[in-house]
Amino acid sequence: MRSQGRMIWLLARLSELSHNGLLRQDADRLLDLTRQGVAFVTSHAFLANGNCAYLLDRYGHQKEPLPGQGFDTSFFADCFVTLGFTEYARIAQDAQVLEQALALCMRIVQRIKAGSIRSEPYPVPAGFEAHSIPMIMLNVTQELASALEAFGHPQSQELRHLSFAYMQAIMERFYQPDGLVAELLPQSGDAPDTVLCRHVTPGHTIENMWFVLREAQARGQKQWVRQATQAIAKAYEVGWDQQYGGLFRFVDRSGGKPGGTQTGAVYERLILDTWDTKLWWPHSEALYGTLLAYYLTGDASFASLYQRTHAYVFKTFPHLDQRSGEWIQIRDRQGRPIDKVVALPVKDPYHIIRDLVLIIELLQQKLTMA
Repeated sequence: MRSQGRMIWLLARLSELSHNGLLRQDADRLLDLTRQGVAFVTSHAFLANGNCAYLLDRYGHQKEPLPGQGFDTSFFADCFVTLGFTEYARIAQDAQVLEQALALCMRIVQRIKAGSIRSEPYPVPAGFEAHSIPMIMLNVTQELASALEAFGHPQSQELRHLSFAYMQAIMERFYQPDGLVAELLPQSGDAPDTVLCRHVTPGHTIENMWFVLREAQARGQKQWVRQATQAIAKAYEVGWDQQYGGLFRFVDRSGGKPGGTQTGAVYERLILDTWDTKLWWPHSEALYGTLLAYYLTGDASFASLYQRTHAYVFKTFPHLDQRSGEWIQIRDRQGRPIDKVVALPVKDPYHIIRDLVLIIELLQQKLTMA
């Protein structure tokens, strides 16, 4: 369902860009496909408790990703369905779907407060807080708040306050004095010297910081704009492979292979087994993140980071057969394709197309202002 929600978001936004003349596609057909996606998810994905099932079969029957462990195994599915419904509602001016998105979002918020969310197949280790939670919720609430504002909805301010609270959690809790963004922190006390607490995810940092940049810029939070751009620069400092190019998937906070005491956690094994791989999505996010940082600050170093990333990305990820029109998902450190599951066993077009769309919109905005 996370991919269904993402596809709904993409089709809706592509419809809007086509309607505005920025893409040469059939805007009405794209919006009709989006409507079909919303109807499918509405009919098949929701459980009796209001949560989203994580997995359906082709015909819409709910399946347990882990036999015997239930259907709602990852709240990220609910988050992306919320994002997709929000975008469709905004563009199609569908108040009913907007109410669905709002209800689903508020249920996620309640589940987070109650400590009842799940994030399989990589659960947050007991006793820890994960950066990924306020990160995704910042994106969900900021987009929903904007849609609610466009409708003049009475709960728009409530959602805007939530987005600020999630941004505050990121910048006051997970943002570190040295400019790094921690992925996992203990719920109380000092962070132990473990792999879980020492590791950094450059791609997550860069993606989240452009969420922060957009929100902080809109709110006039100049300090957080400055710190967010510093975090992007720091992610490159520790995360860029100086020998072969590209962003490592995971690194130690001092650079290189993540170090520290090992605990045997499932997520820890993922970190150590795949740290030096090069994945498509962080590099897609880095293209937009560095360009946005450049335009907001005028700092030429971010233009240089963009150019460096662009050169690596289009040398490394596009399929050799250009008729494919796709990127290879996973590369090893040297840039060679890897035929294995490195994260989730899915690859949808969300990151590539979303960042392309955002870059188009950013460039159009700058042209209009020139």
